[in-house]
Amino acid sequence: MYIGELAKLSGTSAKAIRHYENLGLLGQVERQGVYRIYDLQDVQVVQWIKQAQSLGFRLNELVAAFQKDADGQLNWQEMNRQIEFKRSAICQEIAHLQSLEARLTAMHIEIDECISGAPLAAEPTPDQAKFYAFCAEAQST
Repeated sequence: MYIGELAKLSGTSAKAIRHYENLGLLGQVERQGVYRIYDLQDVQVVQWIKQAQSLGFRLNELVAAFQKDADGQLNWQEMNRQIEFKRSAICQEIAHLQSLEARLTAMHIEIDECISGAPLAAEPTPDQAKFYAFCAEAQST
């Protein structure tokens, strides 16, 4: 099949397919004269590339995984390694976001205490003590 049909079947553009080919994601593409010739496996590969992008992969992260071996098979072990690496990065980002959320909650509570004039914590941290002093000064002006 030609590039137009591959684009239609895979739901992408011919320009994107040429870009994937230039990056090496489609391996060695057969040609008849100036025309690129694709097969059904190329449709699947382009769909996988699009799916990987939708999951947060950058194209340069996929190059090693989408290299075909001498038998025309994809590097499944590398694909799995990239997936595990991405999952680990996501877990780290989740932990970071949870930490930010906890800090925002603590800040919200401190502001509510400042507004309400609630007594300070028995042993405020140095940052809390500075913040409470700031609140007291701001309320007195």
